[in-house]
Amino acid sequence: MSVDVDKAIAELKLKVEGMPGAENKLTMIVMSGDLDKHLAAMIIATGAAAMGMKVVMFFTYWGTPALRAPQKKVGGKNFMGKMFAMMLPKGRNKLKLSQMHMAGMGTAMMKGLMKKKNVAGLDEMYDVAAQLAVKIYACQMSMDLMGFKKEELIDYPGLEVCGVATMLAHAKESAIQFFI
Repeated sequence: MSVDVDKAIAELKLKVEGMPGAENKLTMIVMSGDLDKHLAAMIIATGAAAMGMKVVMFFTYWGTPALRAPQKKVGGKNFMGKMFAMMLPKGRNKLKLSQMHMAGMGTAMMKGLMKKKNVAGLDEMYDVAAQLAVKIYACQMSMDLMGFKKEELIDYPGLEVCGVATMLAHAKESAIQFFI
């Protein structure tokens, strides 16, 4: 009788191991372009990676401008692409707080407080994320809609532009999924 139980347990273990979401992996969608939400996304991503998880971040819509490199100039944009380029932040250090921005005072206060309390800023968090092999993807559709080009994105190891199918494939095999 115990042989049948052992066999049943072994069969169940095989089924569970083959189930979606069984991998020690975090897939995160970063849709927000707000500083505080972006900080939270990077803290979660680097924390998970430091705990040994594989981490995939998929930047879409308003999260995408955070991946723009401030120093890069890209030509050949149409009128709408130029408008989005002017209206949206160019890079992670131009993001504003979601609450209490107060014409820039709140954001400056938060950044000052972070520095005073020795809390890593986004530049340091991206460096740590790269060292921990956090994978970053930029949404092709969002970039197309906003007129962004791959050439204007930050230099980040292995950064790729992809579609939703890539994100869904990662999410399907991830134990944890977040939407920020």
